[in-house]
Amino acid sequence: MADTRRREFITLLGGAAAAAWPIAARAQPERMRRIGVLTGQAASDPEGQARLAAFLQGLQESGWSVGRNVRIDIRWSAGNAADTRKYAAELAALAPDVIVSDGSPAAAALLEATRTVPVVFTVVADPVAAGFVASLARPGGNLTGFMNFEYPMGAKWLELLKEIAPGTTRAAVLRDAAQSVGIGMFAAIQTAAPSLGMEVSPINVRDVGEIERAVGAFAHSGNSGGLVVTGSPLAVVHRDLIVTLAARHKLPAVYASRSFVAGGGLICYGPDFLDQHRRAATYVDRILKGEKPGNLPVQAPTKYELLINLKTAKALGIEVPAPLLARADEVIE
Repeated sequence: MADTRRREFITLLGGAAAAAWPIAARAQPERMRRIGVLTGQAASDPEGQARLAAFLQGLQESGWSVGRNVRIDIRWSAGNAADTRKYAAELAALAPDVIVSDGSPAAAALLEATRTVPVVFTVVADPVAAGFVASLARPGGNLTGFMNFEYPMGAKWLELLKEIAPGTTRAAVLRDAAQSVGIGMFAAIQTAAPSLGMEVSPINVRDVGEIERAVGAFAHSGNSGGLVVTGSPLAVVHRDLIVTLAARHKLPAVYASRSFVAGGGLICYGPDFLDQHRRAATYVDRILKGEKPGNLPVQAPTKYELLINLKTAKALGIEVPAPLLARADEVIE
């Protein structure tokens, strides 16, 4: 009788274990994937934090959750070229499943650091001309991503400066000369200048002292001057200073992104960078699921934004033309 009860107990125990096994299997932790992030912003910069938040939101929408099935290693270079190269090497050495880069300098540093780890870039101007990809349709290597504009955009910024301040005849172009995009953008602006009756001169954005001296010298070298601030991580890092100098010297200025106008700049025209970072998460998702970056086409912005700060315009004594106001996506009053 005891043996019978023992056999029944063992049978029940085995059946319960078998029934519980699928549940236990389902409860096993998911495979942890690793993503690197290299950004040209500072960790304390609200713009950089907003871009990261947009990327994380996009990841979550694709089913990836930090701490559950994905780990993220972030490096903030704050526009420092040496740190950008160092952090690119650090992230590549971790051998993550994919790295996300913000800005052309970060993408260039990662291309030097690795030719095998997949990289999804954002906020890159003309990636073909920069040598990051073979073509927009078929990148071919380990990099792909989202471009912000091509070099001819520089001519559009100069046109906007002339439109909002028609009396402007001179423009200082703030650019990062250490990057091919800085050289290419200035060349495009320089080409467009004669047809607009403008003279242009470059100002490098390497450090605070150089920016202050160069903008001050330009402002005091004659009347009817303005600024064109091309897109670069260094310009974003120094945006508060640049906006302050434009106000101090009464210089109308055109910028590449909304963060400048939100901080008191006059006018900007450029893509929605937060949207780029949300969309970058879709490429990361596809790479984590097995697709190759070389087969994913580089994508152009789906929307450009025109923002105007009327308070700044008033301080500069500028009456914004009605047609320009009508085209604005957002007006800050």
